[in-house]
Amino acid sequence: MTLLIMAAGMGSRYGGLKQIDPIGTDGEVIIDYSIFDAIKAGFTKVVFIIRRDIEKDFCERFFNRIKKQINAEYVFQEGLEWRKKPLGTTGAVLSAKGRINEPFCVINADDFYGRDSFFKVAKFLKDNKSNDQAAMVVFKLGNTLSDFGTVSRGVIVVDEKNNIKEIKESTVTKQNGNTVIVQDDTFIPIQADTNVNVNFFGFTPAIFPMLERIYNDFLGNLGDNQSVECLLPVNVGQLIKEGKVNMSVIETNDKWMGVTHPLDKQDIVNKVQKMVKDGIYPSPLWN
Repeated sequence: MTLLIMAAGMGSRYGGLKQIDPIGTDGEVIIDYSIFDAIKAGFTKVVFIIRRDIEKDFCERFFNRIKKQINAEYVFQEGLEWRKKPLGTTGAVLSAKGRINEPFCVINADDFYGRDSFFKVAKFLKDNKSNDQAAMVVFKLGNTLSDFGTVSRGVIVVDEKNNIKEIKESTVTKQNGNTVIVQDDTFIPIQADTNVNVNFFGFTPAIFPMLERIYNDFLGNLGDNQSVECLLPVNVGQLIKEGKVNMSVIETNDKWMGVTHPLDKQDIVNKVQKMVKDGIYPSPLWN
């Protein structure tokens, strides 16, 4: 099984290269903990998706030590010469098309998912026998919010068999102790135990040609648009509606942690220090 890590985001809201910003007691970054948990769950290869302009920093500060722990490589997410903004997470995943021929999962580099998630998705990937079957690890919305601003989450709608039938991309925040969706300057209450997507998918390689069709259509209709992106959750939702993919729900009660906003960093540093103190992770993480 392969772990595919999307690490090419610009980090515009955060204000820097949050993918390689230390949060551990010995200089570890979030991706270190994801890989540590994935190895324990049985993953044997990791592929990173990065931008060319961060290659030097990425290798010096992170990749060169990870390749000593697991079979590791990286690919570049290419853009367009006339456009500064990346083309989106579907394009990122397709960057790895020629490197993955086995079951794999996709995660964000700047999200701390917790060990339970990796063990559950690993079991799915080992047990799954169907090319059109995929899975999404879902978190309780209240376990994925930032105290310092809005976050983007895919609200999950399931059918009677607990397969996902729709992913509703939403902007969510806390307001006066309540969880709300922000929509056109209005606030719509939503239950904190609602299942949401945080870009943690389990796939077979059969997903690549399906996504490639959608991505090529996106590029063909792009014109000179500087901002629109081709987003993996939206495109997976399209494939679900088309009946091309069956998406199972993998639930976890772990608390997601991330650095969407700069003030999030100290919060995650404190929580990682507590997990080290409680013996969940060693320090240093890598011997």
